[in-house]
Amino acid sequence: MRQFDLAPLYRSTVGFDRLFSALDQYVAADPAPTYPPYNIERTGENAYRITVAVAGFTDADLSIEVKENALTLKGERTPDPNKPVTFLHQGIAARAFERRFQLADYVQVTGAVLENGLLHIDLVREIPEAKKPRHIQIATGRTSPAPSIEGTVQEAA
Repeated sequence: MRQFDLAPLYRSTVGFDRLFSALDQYVAADPAPTYPPYNIERTGENAYRITVAVAGFTDADLSIEVKENALTLKGERTPDPNKPVTFLHQGIAARAFERRFQLADYVQVTGAVLENGLLHIDLVREIPEAKKPRHIQIATGRTSPAPSIEGTVQEAA
């Protein structure tokens, strides 16, 4: 795999160090796992939904954790020891998994719903007022209007 030198970008940009670190991690990372399959969709201007196929898992088998802009989804089924099962064919993969998603700044998880074997995780980006763009009025160099001379004109005699 190729190595990318991001040093020129570090020299000419300010505040993008987290982005470059994420790129370094992405290039150096192992191939992405494929289980369980998932979709990421945009449901609004600042709203997103992650849908993960978790057939065979219950809400007690799943855990969702958010820590420092990272969403971690873990699933682990524990078989019931009172009901031993002998499979003739096992095509439904119910193996343990851990899936991580990197969240952008100000993205918050608003809820999660498990229905019909699909786990829906809703997210929203809430930018604080202090970070939103503001319009700045431009003042002129003069703080008061130019002085004017008032009065009457007198004629010389």
